[in-house]
Amino acid sequence: MTESTANGQPLIYLEGVSKVFFTDEVETHALSDVDLEIHDGEYVAISGPSGCGKSTLLSILGLLDTPTKGVYRLGGEAVADLKASQRARIRNRQIGFIFQAFNLIGDLTVYENVELPLTYRAMPKSERKKRVEEALERVGMAHRMKHYPSQLSGGQQQRVAVARALGGDPPVLLADEPTGNLDSKNGEAVMDLLRTVHESGATICMVTHDQRFESYAQRIVRLFDGGVVEDPAVG
Repeated sequence: MTESTANGQPLIYLEGVSKVFFTDEVETHALSDVDLEIHDGEYVAISGPSGCGKSTLLSILGLLDTPTKGVYRLGGEAVADLKASQRARIRNRQIGFIFQAFNLIGDLTVYENVELPLTYRAMPKSERKKRVEEALERVGMAHRMKHYPSQLSGGQQQRVAVARALGGDPPVLLADEPTGNLDSKNGEAVMDLLRTVHESGATICMVTHDQRFESYAQRIVRLFDGGVVEDPAVG
């Protein structure tokens, strides 16, 4: 935990965040004056209809994109205007991603997929091995570490993706429609896994349009037309 979160400040803090895309002289306002606070240990679902700005918001939270205007502080540090190399470094160390499409590398084994983000750190091989094995054990996939993604079911691939996100022990897990490519049974299994991860102390921010899975979160923030229309934290 960072000093700022230990002092009660939010782990994630957005104020007046907007995102405008410019194409062929047309302005598309994906986000408009979004305010959001997420504290250490929270499990927040960002919900809303298709095209409301959920994925854009998650991209900004994950430092994959930058806001057109507004303030974004992660762990008390301003991150909205950092250089690409600085954003990449923070992503590698402080943010774990779980994508709808799994995003596993087909010619790498399960073990190698989970290890890959750790290779970009100055971390001894023995430490990487320990982290990878622990992460795979947590998601029940240690017995498949020598397999390739094509040899796994969709549910198993998503479990490996969760392990990859957990391996770096990031303060924040960002999940973008983590059940979107799964049937209902595997979707529920992945959501149960995320709940277990949260109960162990992780901070999770999940984008979903599936009302069945909103209830797994402690708090549901609803977006519509790029703005927050409901957030229990602010009444």
